[in-house]
Amino acid sequence: MYKNILLPTDHSELADKANDQGLTLARMLGAKVTILTIFEPLRGIVAEGVVIPIPEEARQAVVKKIEFDLKKVAARAAAQKVPCDTAQVEADQPWRAIVDEAQKRACDLIIMASHGRRGVSALILGSETQKVLTHSKIPVLVYR
Repeated sequence: MYKNILLPTDHSELADKANDQGLTLARMLGAKVTILTIFEPLRGIVAEGVVIPIPEEARQAVVKKIEFDLKKVAARAAAQKVPCDTAQVEADQPWRAIVDEAQKRACDLIIMASHGRRGVSALILGSETQKVLTHSKIPVLVYR
């Protein structure tokens, strides 16, 4: 069955629940997991034609916060005795980074949360989960 599961997360409450379900499934299957966080590049602020760069310290603070959050999920994996890797990727299109990382890491299942937007908000905001479902050749299990 599944041996290598990707758990993309934004560390929201719903994503944490999806991660817990993914860890439980991985334990039952004897699979390993990779917990992945995607963050969008920090860009400078443009004000009246002047670009104010984001200080490197701010970028490092984001990276450290993500590392802290990933360690918390990895600790939950260790508690369930599930082999676990963590990764963070900086990307403009989170859905594409998820699909690419799953392929690069030879994952055979992606488990991710859906925030369940409907109607106009789903149309305007889009859905990273929907985009992963549309573009992934790897099976995707969606937790709601």
